[in-house]
Amino acid sequence: MPSRKTVVVENGVLKSYLLNTYTARSLDCRRRQRLARSCGTPGIGPGNFFLQPGAKSFQEIIGDIQEGLFVTEFLGFGVNLVTGDFSRGASGLWIQNGELTFPVEEITVAGNLKDMFFNISEIGNDLEFRSSIASPTLRIDGMTVAGE
Repeated sequence: MPSRKTVVVENGVLKSYLLNTYTARSLDCRRRQRLARSCGTPGIGPGNFFLQPGAKSFQEIIGDIQEGLFVTEFLGFGVNLVTGDFSRGASGLWIQNGELTFPVEEITVAGNLKDMFFNISEIGNDLEFRSSIASPTLRIDGMTVAGE
């Protein structure tokens, strides 16, 4: 199947799905197949999947955060797709008074996917493509951060 642009979400509205040929045929969704393969069996996957960048710079996004976390890496798998509960190990840089202050590691970031989507307060203008999936900086308010 030739690849083509597929808008999945537009202005907060689900527009399409990523489907394999079998599922697309079952749902009567023509031309919605998205096949990906790395080392194993082919499956459903995106190619050049990205979040449209916003207008604010990274510094503008963190500038009014009194205390928070800039996550640079997530570890492991921790999303329950039935309940939406999200809990992942993470590392990053601590934010105090709008500035990155010191590195943190061996922490846990937790929340609920529905709440996370509703609490996206800023989307940065710093989109960079380093792989087939890319995102600019996202600010998500109200997450739980735990660790020493």
